[in-house]
Amino acid sequence: MRVAVPHHTDKTTAQRKINERVTQLFGQYGHYLSESTHSWDGDRLVFSGSAKGFKANGTIEVTETEVIIDGKLPLIARPFESRIKHTIEREAASMFVPSS
Repeated sequence: MRVAVPHHTDKTTAQRKINERVTQLFGQYGHYLSESTHSWDGDRLVFSGSAKGFKANGTIEVTETEVIIDGKLPLIARPFESRIKHTIEREAASMFVPSS
């Protein structure tokens, strides 16, 4: 599953916003996760984890103009892929609303 969202800012600011959101999500949902990891490798955040025995992993790449989220869902989640993708698109877009 791949989602690309324009970030309307510079790479450093985009990475900071992603870090803030990841920290917030782990604070809110961390108790559901096990074996979760995330770390930056240059302009790419590599993540993996599992919840209730189901594993997911992927990357979040920050380019000059957009954030590209590329993730692998467990087979059981595939029927919900379009709904999951829409939720990720909406969440990511809300993080990078252009300033007026």
